[in-house]
Amino acid sequence: MSLVLGAIADDFTGATDLANNLVRAGMRCIQTIGVPDHALDVVDVDAVVVALKSRSCPVEQAVNDSLAALAWLQAQGARQFYFKYCSTFDSTPRGNIGPVADALLERLRAIQQERLWATQQERVQGEQTVMVPAFPVNGRTVYQGHLFVGDRLLNDSGMQHHPLNPMQDADLVRVLARQTPHPVGLLAHATLAQGTEAAQARLAELQHEGIRHVICDTLDDNDLSVLAETLADLPLVTGGSGLGQALPGVYRQRGWLAPVANAGQLATPSGAALVLSGSCSRATLGQVEHFLRTYEGFALDPLALAEGDAQIEGALVFARQRLSEMTPVLIHASAPPERVEQAQQRLGAAQAGELVERAMARLARELVGAGVGRLVVAGGETAGAVVSALGVSELRLGGQIDPGVPWTQTQVAGREAPLSLALKSGNFGGVDFFTRAFAVLGPGATS
Repeated sequence: MSLVLGAIADDFTGATDLANNLVRAGMRCIQTIGVPDHALDVVDVDAVVVALKSRSCPVEQAVNDSLAALAWLQAQGARQFYFKYCSTFDSTPRGNIGPVADALLERLRAIQQERLWATQQERVQGEQTVMVPAFPVNGRTVYQGHLFVGDRLLNDSGMQHHPLNPMQDADLVRVLARQTPHPVGLLAHATLAQGTEAAQARLAELQHEGIRHVICDTLDDNDLSVLAETLADLPLVTGGSGLGQALPGVYRQRGWLAPVANAGQLATPSGAALVLSGSCSRATLGQVEHFLRTYEGFALDPLALAEGDAQIEGALVFARQRLSEMTPVLIHASAPPERVEQAQQRLGAAQAGELVERAMARLARELVGAGVGRLVVAGGETAGAVVSALGVSELRLGGQIDPGVPWTQTQVAGREAPLSLALKSGNFGGVDFFTRAFAVLGPGATS
């Protein structure tokens, strides 16, 4: 069997989110951190997810990094490609969702034309793609092109206060139209409810009208199943991780996947338990509060970090004193919107974020060296800083903690046993996530 799916994710936690759904649906999956500089042995792998840090970077960099990932995945022989972004469509009026999707689509179309594929149907497939951000099990749904988080429109869900990509418009057709010069259309739920043939016919109509990008209504898992059947032959699909739970079933029906007993088997965990949280989302703030009712934590403040390394040194002392107790320890920079705004006004949003990322990177590196073997990281930017600091290049996907968040394992320098690592998107997980994560993984022995 050859590699079936090659995915490009615009942040590290989002990559893990997608990989988790693929594994749960029976695909053997590896996540890479950045574009590898070498080929992978994909004989026993069905999907590879390349994790980039391209959600909030300059548009040109996001496009270049995504095209590099596409070229690498093509070299591995992937059958279909998937551009993964957040289920809350995190972006700015300039991008990066629209520009990256355009660039990927144009590159794939150019390759198809170069090959002079035999039929007109194959040639025009590269001229349209879909946007499926919904993840119904996590409360992200789309109706009439409007994105909901639970029962709230996106712009009233807390995402309007996102420190990097505040989302103040729930109409995704309108949001995406600001990011691309190409027409944006809608595959409405009324059509989707009629099944695959109706959905395919509507996409063909929209393509005939010159519509390049199609926002797809999605209310539940049945809608995802219909979309998966509708889209399995497109060279490129885009969306959140929800579609990733439905596509493997279609692949299996087509005979593209080998039977696997346990796609997410990991080694026995070991080492002390640590949570590093840089996310300021509502969900993470609740998780921090819940954790601190039982266990101890140390709060980082960007304003204090700007004055030097004293607070980082304090956090290291705090953690090292407790690692031998084998109970989870939390170090966090999670704060309510008013405190985040205060720090950003004093330091600037970019510097405030960079200070937190630098602190989390150093803490991860030194504390894993001191015996941490089970590590939870909350927040996409924080996750990017941590995996970079640890030199992580590949992750093997394991069992799920909460929808969208699995345990993974990787080898890091200076540690003989694998490091068990969970990378959590800020908005994901139940209120008890930080404590339950370690219960799901199982007890760790001192390294």
